[in-house]
Amino acid sequence: MTTNQAIAKLSPNLPLTSEQSALVNRIIHFITDHLADGSPAVFSIIGDAGTGKSVVLTHLFTKLQQLARHNQSSPLFQTCNYFTVNHPEILKVYRELAGQQTSLLKKDFQRPTSLINRLNKADEQVDVVVVDEAHLLLSKPDHYNNFYHNNQLTELLKRAQIVILVIDYSQVLRMKSLWTPGRLANIIENVPHEQYHLTHQFRMTASDELVDWLNTLTEDCHIDNLPDSSRDNYDFRVYDDAEEMRRAIVRRNQEVGLSRVLSTSGYPSTLDGGKHYIQEGNFKMPWDQYNFTATPWAEISQTIDEVGSIYTCQGFDLNYAGIIIGPVISQQPNSRTLQVNLDRFTDSEAFKKRADLTDPVEIDKLKRWMIMNALNVILKRGVHGTYLYAHDPLLRQTLSSLFQAHGWNNVLHC
Repeated sequence: MTTNQAIAKLSPNLPLTSEQSALVNRIIHFITDHLADGSPAVFSIIGDAGTGKSVVLTHLFTKLQQLARHNQSSPLFQTCNYFTVNHPEILKVYRELAGQQTSLLKKDFQRPTSLINRLNKADEQVDVVVVDEAHLLLSKPDHYNNFYHNNQLTELLKRAQIVILVIDYSQVLRMKSLWTPGRLANIIENVPHEQYHLTHQFRMTASDELVDWLNTLTEDCHIDNLPDSSRDNYDFRVYDDAEEMRRAIVRRNQEVGLSRVLSTSGYPSTLDGGKHYIQEGNFKMPWDQYNFTATPWAEISQTIDEVGSIYTCQGFDLNYAGIIIGPVISQQPNSRTLQVNLDRFTDSEAFKKRADLTDPVEIDKLKRWMIMNALNVILKRGVHGTYLYAHDPLLRQTLSSLFQAHGWNNVLHC
C-alpha cells in the first residue's frame, strides 16, 4: 500500500459499514452531550489489528471538523479539536490526508508530546482530542521524547474535555507505553466513559479460521493444526529457507508492490546509525534504517533490501509480508508450545525499568506478553499473503509439517 493507497483506504469519502457508520454517529452524539453539560468524558474503541479502528477515527474526525468549521447551526461549531498519534510513520499519512480535505488542516494532526507541551506552555484548553494507536501513549516519563510527566493520557485529560481513543492491548510493545485494561480503568474511573469493541477483520483477506490460528499461536503460545487450505484463498506459506522466502517476496514486490520482509527481535539491533544484519543461512539483510523522509518506510523502493521491524510496519498494510520468527521465540521440545527466550531479546529500548514495577515475576510476564504481541502485529501485516520462516529448527520443522499436511503447499495462487 503506497501513501496514496493508505490515504484512499482512510479517506472519509469512502462508505463505512453500517456498524462503523452507527459508531461514528454514536460518538458524535457522545461528544455533543458531554460538551453541553460541561463534563469531561472518554470514549474508547477497542479492537485487534485490522478491525477498522483508524478508518472509524478518520471519518469521525473529518465529520467533527466539518461541523466545527462549516456548520454554524451545529452545537459543535467553533469547537477546538485535535487528532494525535504517537507514531511518526502513521502521522505522515494523516497529514498527507489532511492536505486533500477541505475540513482538515495538517496542523490538526499532532504527536501527543507536541500537543501536550504546547497546551501546557500556553495554558490552553481544547474541546476534543482524538487519539489513534492509544496503546502507544507514554505511561511514564521519557526525556528522549521531551515528555516529563507521568502519563500522556492523564495530561490530555487535563487539557481536553473529551478524549476519544482507539486502543489495542495486543499491540502494547514497550514498558514506557504499558497499557492494560486495569491501567486504563484506573485513570478514567472518575470520568464518564463509554466503550465499543470492533471485531471484524478487514485487513487480511484470510479466512476467519486462519486468523484464529494466528491468534492461537500468539495469544496462547500454542501451535494448533492449520485449517484446511481448501477453505482459504489467502497466500499463506511456510519456508525452510529464509533466502528463498526473500526471493519470493521480491517477486511479489515486482508484481504488485508493497511487499517486504519483516522480523521479530533476536538479532543485533542498536540505534547507533550503523547497519546491523539479520543472517539466516544464505540470507543476509540489514535492519531498517531510520527514516528521515516524509514517506513511510514500506513505500520507499530501496527498503525491499531491508528487514522491517515492528516499529516501521505497525499500523501499515503490506500486500505480502515475509515474516522471520527470530531467536527470541522457539518451540518447547516434545510440545506444541512456544517459548519466549528473554535472553535472546535484542530491543534494548523496549524493556526499560519503571518505578511502578518491582516484582520480577510480573516484569518477566509482561516482557513475554509484549514479545508475543509484537509477533501478532507483524503476522497481520499482509493483506493478500503471509510467508513464514522460523529461526528455531524445531519450530521450523513443525510449521513445515503442518503446512504440508493440510494441503497449503498444493494451493495455486495467482
